[in-house]
Amino acid sequence: MRLAMVAGEASGDLLAGLLMGGLKRRWPGLQAMGIGGPLMAAQGFEAWWPSDRLAVRGYVEVLRHYREIAGIRNALATRLLRERPAAFIGVDAPDFNLGLEQRLRSAGIKTVHFVCPSVWAWRGGRVKKLAASCDHVLCLFPFEPELLHVHGVAATYVGHPLADAIPLQAPRAAARAALGESAQAPLVAVLPGSRRSEIQYNAAPFLQAAALMQARRPDLRFVLPLAPGLRGLVEPLLAQHAPGVPIRLLDGDSHTALAACDVTLIASGTATLEAALFRRPMVIGYRVHPLSYQLMKRMAYQPWVGLPNILCRDFVVPELLQHDCTPVALADATLAWLDDPARAAQAARRFEDLHHLLRRDTAQGATDAIAQVLGA
Repeated sequence: MRLAMVAGEASGDLLAGLLMGGLKRRWPGLQAMGIGGPLMAAQGFEAWWPSDRLAVRGYVEVLRHYREIAGIRNALATRLLRERPAAFIGVDAPDFNLGLEQRLRSAGIKTVHFVCPSVWAWRGGRVKKLAASCDHVLCLFPFEPELLHVHGVAATYVGHPLADAIPLQAPRAAARAALGESAQAPLVAVLPGSRRSEIQYNAAPFLQAAALMQARRPDLRFVLPLAPGLRGLVEPLLAQHAPGVPIRLLDGDSHTALAACDVTLIASGTATLEAALFRRPMVIGYRVHPLSYQLMKRMAYQPWVGLPNILCRDFVVPELLQHDCTPVALADATLAWLDDPARAAQAARRFEDLHHLLRRDTAQGATDAIAQVLGA
């Protein structure tokens, strides 16, 4: 079995790596190639380009890299049309993948899109492109297939692989021991994003917030897990914005950080769902280019941006976006969780319900759906 895949960033690499486990169980001789990251490579994936080449977020930021990204997509399409895999699986990254899928599908190659684009949150017009691009969509959330079926898009709810990968009882003590942190010291996980553009906009206010928190609570400790290739970008920012603050940089290991921490200051994205599955209270902060923010704000269909709030249909955790994403506001909101254990416990109960809802053996369910598309 030969399958082509594209995962465009750290979260996509995580999802695709988990999916590949199920694919390899069904097809032990699986050959998978395309664009991916280290977790996919660990499963035997042949990366023709690394996923971080596509890790750009925001309209203005994408425009700056458009020529490079378009060149990669054209080269990839040419190669796949020549080699003709059994199917193409686009993992998230809809701006890159949907156009590629449409081109491959028109040439007779089966296409599957893993992760329904958030048409229910914004850019509802994208569902038409989805219908033209995909033979099947694998949905992470239970309400999505019905929305797609209305528009003639075949879809299956497969649960969220992170709900399978993350234990129902977070191993806090073991994670603390692995990090060399005491069981008593309050620990804050700082996650400003996995893309270079996210670090550019979020790292400074996040680090400044950490400095403010440490000044108020000298006993606080901090961990900051880094996506591959970002240490050189973050270290100078750490020295500039939080000198002397006990912030420990981790290469990857975000799950250990989230399991160990008492609260997390976190950028909007898949990481917020990971934090919820670890039952951790959080403050979601996010900044993008001002023009990107205005465009995204106009297209929003609902009041929430963070996945935990979207799925719970409630502001379970604070969202501090753009102009509200200031060091003082971030610090105040993060410390408020530490000062209110009852509120943190209530959020943990909401997140536990969410965990059970999303836990579905995603790799197996997704593999079954892909096999059905292929008639294999």
